[in-house]
Amino acid sequence: MKIGIVISTNEPEEVWNAFRFGTTALNANHEVSVFLLNRGVEIEEIRSEKYKVDEQVASFLGNKGKILACGTCLKSRQKEGSGVCPISTMRDLLKLVEESDRILTFG
Repeated sequence: MKIGIVISTNEPEEVWNAFRFGTTALNANHEVSVFLLNRGVEIEEIRSEKYKVDEQVASFLGNKGKILACGTCLKSRQKEGSGVCPISTMRDLLKLVEESDRILTFG
């Protein structure tokens, strides 16, 4: 199954759980793509003692998960794309939705 996850928050627990779910789905042989939108593009700056977002993101990417990030949302925060947050567009989000069997949203 192809699963699309849209994350539009920078709240540590929600983002942590989104990537935990994504990694669980990857380990169950599903294809998973994440699209970061709104505050979701700030995931690299999330710091929490309890919710290790960076560890979950690394695990997700290490299991061949894909991450895309809204370029407009990055630019509005004076950010550039990165290995974790590659610049993408609404067309990319549309493609993710069209190709996914299920879409989950966090945030």
